[in-house]
Amino acid sequence: MKARVALWAVCLALAATTYAAVAGTPKPVIEPARGGQCVAPPEVMRREHPDMLKHQRDITVHQGVRGAKVSLEQCVDCHASRTDNSVAANKQDFCASCHAYAGVKLDCFECHTSKAQEAAK
Repeated sequence: MKARVALWAVCLALAATTYAAVAGTPKPVIEPARGGQCVAPPEVMRREHPDMLKHQRDITVHQGVRGAKVSLEQCVDCHASRTDNSVAANKQDFCASCHAYAGVKLDCFECHTSKAQEAAK
């Protein structure tokens, strides 16, 4: 009897795991960037962009260095959706979709704009 209950528990656990793997969180759909070469390869950006942004913040805010080689504004200008010109206005936008997938709060745009800058005419 105990063996049958244990087998049943294992079957339920496998079924739940299989269901979660098949019906799990949909991966974000990433719209191609507008610009050219990014500052780092995608696998590096996925892993290290929070540290890169914090490093740039420290240089700008604490040391007063402006006009750096890379900036959040440049990221937004390249990655803003062609539909709404934003990286976070809709849940399918570049930053919003990845942060939702990873379960990470997106708080950059409480202070910074999520909209791309208008191109100079």
